[in-house]
Amino acid sequence: MPDREDDMSIASPAERPSAGAPDAEAEPPEPEPLPVWVFPPEKGFVAGDLDRLRGIPPHTELVDGTLVFVSPQTRFHSLIVDLLIYALRQAVPAELRVRRQMTVTLGERQRPEPDVMVTRADADRERKQTAYRPEDVVLAVEVVSDESEIRDRERKPVIYAQAGITHFWRVEETDDRPTVYVYELDPATRTYALMGIHHDRLKVSVPFDVDIDLTEIDGL
Repeated sequence: MPDREDDMSIASPAERPSAGAPDAEAEPPEPEPLPVWVFPPEKGFVAGDLDRLRGIPPHTELVDGTLVFVSPQTRFHSLIVDLLIYALRQAVPAELRVRRQMTVTLGERQRPEPDVMVTRADADRERKQTAYRPEDVVLAVEVVSDESEIRDRERKPVIYAQAGITHFWRVEETDDRPTVYVYELDPATRTYALMGIHHDRLKVSVPFDVDIDLTEIDGL
């Protein structure tokens, strides 16, 4: 028998290549190309890009030429949107409609997506429509989250007002309950004036009669 210690052709377990071990000389895989929307144009994106860019996440908005991606929504956000949608649909007159998850094109570099909108019925032009015009919108509603706080409190009210949207509501969470801030446009200055702050009950007469029991969020 051959001397096993002298037989150099027999490798020790530590020297044997393990099954499936990568080849040290193999080329690393080529990285996947990044989508074009990762690299903004020099002057930023424009409103029409939201319909042309492939692979952008659902409900992407355009604010000041920058793409804004939606973070996961909280249970509160989902519940208050459901409550408002249901109540507004019971209250709107026949010539108006309630919409969610639709953008509004306010200008070349502005295409936000309000959480809830009330629009004119004749603004529904076709089934494949992806956006409304500012003159179509009677009311825009934003529900503030941690991620959207600055946009919803500061930037969006400005661009909605400048575009001429007459009514704007901002909804905040206060001790697990909604607080609704109601604004109306001053047409002379194109800025919003605060018309009221509503806690347990939202009752207004413009843009139409609305009476919502905000505490119903507890039963949803």
